[in-house]
Amino acid sequence: MAIDRHLVDAAIELTRSRFPGQDWAGAAALRLDDGTVLTSTAPAVPNSGVQLCHETGAICEAYKLGRRVVASVCVTAADGDRGFWVLAPCGVCQERLFAHGPDVEVAVPLPEDPRRWHTLRLRDVQPHWFARVFPDEVWPYGTE
Repeated sequence: MAIDRHLVDAAIELTRSRFPGQDWAGAAALRLDDGTVLTSTAPAVPNSGVQLCHETGAICEAYKLGRRVVASVCVTAADGDRGFWVLAPCGVCQERLFAHGPDVEVAVPLPEDPRRWHTLRLRDVQPHWFARVFPDEVWPYGTE
């Protein structure tokens, strides 16, 4: 599995170092096809309508490097010292990650405890995604 404790800890470490002691702060970590781990977080902006997701910076960096994303995890520091929660990728980030194929692994929180997660492929997170009509061998998207 491309999502492991190391990937989750990379996102947690960025959150701790960038936003020490701040509740609801978060970050993401992505693993690339060569094993590289990239992390990023969302900048604060005055107009919430133009905010970016935590994954966006790392997705852009992967594109810059010409590498394919194979796994993604996003975390947030819950309030009240309740630890770090794993967040499933939002719909926009799912679309961004789908550019790397339907088999990108993403962390999804367990319903009974968001501090724990399991791994799903994008094709399983979004089983009715519009591009599922394309056969895998003619996948129309790539990282180019």
